[in-house]
Amino acid sequence: MDGVDNFRMLHTMIRVHDLEKSLAFYTGLMGMKLLRRREVPEGKYTLAFVGYGDESSQAVIELTYNWGNAPYELGNGFGHLAIGAPDVYGLCDRLAKGGAKITRAPGPVKFGTTVIAFVEDPDGYKIELIERKPVA
Repeated sequence: MDGVDNFRMLHTMIRVHDLEKSLAFYTGLMGMKLLRRREVPEGKYTLAFVGYGDESSQAVIELTYNWGNAPYELGNGFGHLAIGAPDVYGLCDRLAKGGAKITRAPGPVKFGTTVIAFVEDPDGYKIELIERKPVA
C-alpha cells in the first residue's frame, strides 16, 4: 500500500462503566498518564485518553464513558490489550497488592520462554503483560 510508512496506530477505544475507577486502574496501578479528558454534555459522554507517552508518538487507550449506562457486555470478539513491561513478575505483585485481578499468573508462555501474564481492568477487559527487557 502506498504511503503506509506514514500510518501508525493511534488508539484503542474501550467503553467503561465507572470512569473514575478505570482511571484509577490505568493511571494508578498500570502507571499510565491521563493525557487528556473531554466532557461532552450534549452527547452525554466523557472521553479520557491514557498512555505511557505523548499521543504524537505512541498509541494510547481511549476510555469512553457513556453517562448513565449500565455495565457493558464485553462480547466474544474482543481479545485483549497488550502492554510491554520490563518485570512482569514485579508488576503483577504490585497490581495484586492494589486489588487488581490477575487471571494468569506470570510465567513463560506455553512452548516458549517469553514471560507473560494477564490482568483484568475494572470492566473485565483483559490485558496481556509481556516482559520486554530494556535494550542496553
